[in-house]
Amino acid sequence: MFIDRAKIWVKAGNGGNGCLSFRREKFIPKGGPDGGNGGDGGSVYFVASSDVDTLLDFSFKHHWQAKNGNCGEGANKIGASGDDLIIKVPLGTLVYDIDLDLLVKDLNEDGKKVCICKGGRGGKGNKVFATATHQTPRETTLGEIGQERNLRLELKLIADVGLVGKPNAGKSTLVSRCSAAKPKIADYPFTTLQPVLGIVDLPGYRRFVIADIPGLIEGASQGTGLGFEFLKHIERTRVLVHILDIYPSDGSDPVESYHLIRNELEKYSKELANKPELVVANKIDLDDGTIVKELQNKLGKKIIPISAVTGEGVRELSELLWDEIQKHKKEQEQE
Repeated sequence: MFIDRAKIWVKAGNGGNGCLSFRREKFIPKGGPDGGNGGDGGSVYFVASSDVDTLLDFSFKHHWQAKNGNCGEGANKIGASGDDLIIKVPLGTLVYDIDLDLLVKDLNEDGKKVCICKGGRGGKGNKVFATATHQTPRETTLGEIGQERNLRLELKLIADVGLVGKPNAGKSTLVSRCSAAKPKIADYPFTTLQPVLGIVDLPGYRRFVIADIPGLIEGASQGTGLGFEFLKHIERTRVLVHILDIYPSDGSDPVESYHLIRNELEKYSKELANKPELVVANKIDLDDGTIVKELQNKLGKKIIPISAVTGEGVRELSELLWDEIQKHKKEQEQE
């Protein structure tokens, strides 16, 4: 099950109370104060981890709390501090404070860590308040209350390449052909019901991540179909691959399909629509080359011909994508 949003309540541990105690031992009538301080409460940390894929854990558990600190004891014993709560989340998780309507952190790198709630400090025992003129203090302080927050978690997958196109354009077949991912493939629309990530390995220890989302249809930017729910997962990609089916089963025009999808991308996000794009014509094993040429003339764009089924042109496409990704990285570094 793919879960990409969740609402949870998190709370750090409370600090332990300080202890009120006086030393009482045989033959030591004036032992003095010996109340120890309370331990600190545990804090709550979120850590981005490549070992986690979805926010599924937060669908069944909505309350997360770190341990409280122990109270201080006599004989100057300091209470044990509460254990911190370390919560692993997938790479690309956005952490929002619901009450403040504030983005707390974008956990977009493996191992990135943020303290979401600080544990309360332990209270002071009466030993701390002893002075030369105040030798029998009865003052102590209570432990501080740990912070708490209502959070909204949103996951935006991190991939180098995002595939867009109408249902049954061949996106899932392409992912299965160029990576080890095994998405569902069938001859009916919307076989892809959730995003699929695949790792493309190239010679020379080169690799990049490709993301397939459910097919887009007209009105997707307003919530029609399945693609709208997952458009956010290609917002972080460096390059878009727009796949056109040159022999669509519904008899639609590939040129009209291209403009339809582009229109939906622009309505959803200008930033997304402005990403570098490679236009790919799929199913060239059924074409003698005339349809691809017509597409290129009508769109005025370079068309990359492939057959996701036979693998023709897939290696060349992967190399072009690698070059485009490296180009984008250099541009980002210069900026």
